Amino acid sequence: MADINWTEYKEYKKYTTKKDNFEILLDFIKSYYNMTSPFDIFDMLDDDETAKMMLNKRKIRDAEKLESFMYKH
Repeated sequence: MADINWTEYKEYKKYTTKKDNFEILLDFIKSYYNMTSPFDIFDMLDDDETAKMMLNKRKIRDAEKLESFMYKH
């Protein structure tokens, strides 16, 4: 599993109109790492301390809840 490249994320963030950092992070992961599986994305987020805080803030504890969040936003 790859680590989140926060430097590239910050660059990506400059060119988005979204305000929610977590939604931007999800878009970044889907684009930069070419990931579409909520299970793979959840594993990546869960392995990173900053991303894990974002998950906890939204009470996302598993890939199914992440998938639900992704389809709502």
